[in-house]
Amino acid sequence: MKRKLTALALALGLTFSLTACGGGAGGTADTPSSGETTPAESTTPAGSTETTPVNSETPAAESDMAYVKDKGTLIVGMTDFAPMDYKDDSGEWIGFDADMAKAFAESLGVEVEFLEINWDNKLMELDTKGIDVIWNGMTITDEVTEGASVSEAYCNNGQVVVLPAEKAEDYQTVESLSGLNFAVENGSAGAEQLDLLGLTYVAKTTQADALMEVASGASDACVIDLLMAGAMIGEGTSYPELTYTVQLNSEEYGVAFRKGSDLTEAFNSFWKDAYDAGTVMEVATTYGVQESVIEK
Repeated sequence: MKRKLTALALALGLTFSLTACGGGAGGTADTPSSGETTPAESTTPAGSTETTPVNSETPAAESDMAYVKDKGTLIVGMTDFAPMDYKDDSGEWIGFDADMAKAFAESLGVEVEFLEINWDNKLMELDTKGIDVIWNGMTITDEVTEGASVSEAYCNNGQVVVLPAEKAEDYQTVESLSGLNFAVENGSAGAEQLDLLGLTYVAKTTQADALMEVASGASDACVIDLLMAGAMIGEGTSYPELTYTVQLNSEEYGVAFRKGSDLTEAFNSFWKDAYDAGTVMEVATTYGVQESVIEK
């Protein structure tokens, strides 16, 4: 599965119709006409200046796209999560999300930089500009939509219970899971499902770590994304002795930008063009996730 697409193959057939900086998210406030005095002006001492801080709760006074283009890099916050983001034998980040992130950065005329983050701190990293986008098989949740500007959904997914194949027959229903010791990625959609069910677990840094807990026998089971399970467990994979049984929910993946970011609409336009050109499905097929891609 660890096949690397060239930039040429990624860009093949893509027609990018991205909007330059400006527009709704980058608009400016109305300027008072000559002679008018605003409340701020009447209370500011002579000779001093006063600025209004910009935070993630208000549309950026300056275009986020312009910010990214000015520094020349799009910083993608992610974790080691095959088949979406992982390293090949040469240490380069590849995967469905990684390859598409490279193409999106190219469409903006900037370089891409991948930064592994603590998934539980993803929104803080975004808000403080440690990263420019969260792009890592991110489940669209209320928490995410309240704290960021989220793209249109691009993949279907679900949370599944993974355990040794030899024990699978005994754990085919949600009710049967009581008493198992779970491992799960901290702050993930899987952790949320376990919390809802009142099941105990040990929090790990990544989903890959949670899988290793089960493979080593340190935990009875783990909860990971269905897409990851399809790529990482079962015959012919890294964990042939593991399987999944219960699917706990259904969900969708999205890409998150800062509140008010004009990059969100730029991404939506990019993705539709890439889908229409056949590039999305080409890359998805490379990593075995074509059945999960949402039709545009």
